[in-house]
Amino acid sequence: MKLILICFQFVFCHLLLHCLIPWKNPSKDVMGTHWSRASTPKRKGIMYDAFKDTSSRLSSLNHSDSHSDGIKKRSSGSHKDPLLDEKSDKQYAENYTRPSSRNSASATTPLSGNSSRRGSGDTSSLIDPDTSLSELRDIYDLKDQIQDVEGRYMQGLKELKESLSEVEEKYKKAMVSNAQLDNEKNNLIYQVDTLKDVIEEQEEQMAEFYRENEEKSKELERQKHMCSVLQHKMDELKEGLRQRDELIEKHGLVIIPDGTPNGDVHQEPVVGAITVVSQEAAQVLESAGEGPLDVRLRKLAGEKEELLSQIRKLKLQLEEEQQKCSRSDGTAGDLAGLQNGSDLQLIEMQRDANRQISEYKFKLSKAEQDITTLEQSISRLEGQVLRYKTAAENAEKVEDELKAEKRKLQRELRTALDKIEEMEMTNSHLAKRLEKMKANRTALLAQQ
Repeated sequence: MKLILICFQFVFCHLLLHCLIPWKNPSKDVMGTHWSRASTPKRKGIMYDAFKDTSSRLSSLNHSDSHSDGIKKRSSGSHKDPLLDEKSDKQYAENYTRPSSRNSASATTPLSGNSSRRGSGDTSSLIDPDTSLSELRDIYDLKDQIQDVEGRYMQGLKELKESLSEVEEKYKKAMVSNAQLDNEKNNLIYQVDTLKDVIEEQEEQMAEFYRENEEKSKELERQKHMCSVLQHKMDELKEGLRQRDELIEKHGLVIIPDGTPNGDVHQEPVVGAITVVSQEAAQVLESAGEGPLDVRLRKLAGEKEELLSQIRKLKLQLEEEQQKCSRSDGTAGDLAGLQNGSDLQLIEMQRDANRQISEYKFKLSKAEQDITTLEQSISRLEGQVLRYKTAAENAEKVEDELKAEKRKLQRELRTALDKIEEMEMTNSHLAKRLEKMKANRTALLAQQ
């Protein structure tokens, strides 16, 4: 603004000097010399009034500029009050209209004063009307030029005001956008922190799932190893049983398992408690009934003792019968003459009857023994069938439990693998979002 005022002052002085240059040229005739001499104090008065007018205008412009600068500062500090702008515009108009009125008054008064002084002081001198009109025309031209300069200055000032208001609006918009960007930046930072926390939690869960998966996989490997070992043992046992059966069939032997003591069929059989005997011995042992081998052997020994005692008793009875027969023979000899041989036939018939009775008794006892042995073998076989059924059921239960546990482990393994895949997908998605947010953040920082 000071530069503009200095330029304006320089232009005004240049125009003033340019207008006053013809006054300094002396006239060749007497009238011109007289007018120049006579009009020297008038020109000095006009120049003094013009310089005073310009100085007052410049001071008013400086005052208005300082006042406008204060108003601008106050308006920029108090968000540009429109009432203050109107007051400043009015003050500018007053400041710029007052010097023009003063200029007109000062321009007219010196002329009138000089003319009165010239009329009173120097009546002998003659006034050239063309010269006075040219001077007045020059003065009015100078005023018009000054007013043009003032108009251009006011137009430039108004344009500066408009540009200043536009700059202030742009500054306000920039401040608002900066505040919005700052808020968005804070929100994005908060979201980034939240996502970091979520990623840390997901990483912890992922690590826990990895540990659980490792434990489950180790347990599954142990179970697989145990299953393979058991399968190998079972194959070996099957091969041993096959070889044993082949050897037994080759030598014509029979397997006799030891029964449960006290006839308890629900007790688990002892593994490996078997005996290989011949078929005849197997038949004899089967006739002895159920139970362990020692019990059946003791039972067979008891039956042998009983049979031997029965044989001794039968021998004694046979001897008694023979003695009776001998006695009957002696008596029969005495009665031979009395009965004439009929009694001998009767005695023979009686002997045949006694022999048949003894044979029938022996067959009956043997049949009873066979019946008892068959009943014992039936009961023993039923007990064996029950034991084999219970063993098969237990084996099936164990097999079902192993299959169920295997399916459960496979299902848990599949679930763990699905969870791991899901967590990997979630982790990759969160990593992509984090990279995107980092890129947006760097872009915002670059824009700022």
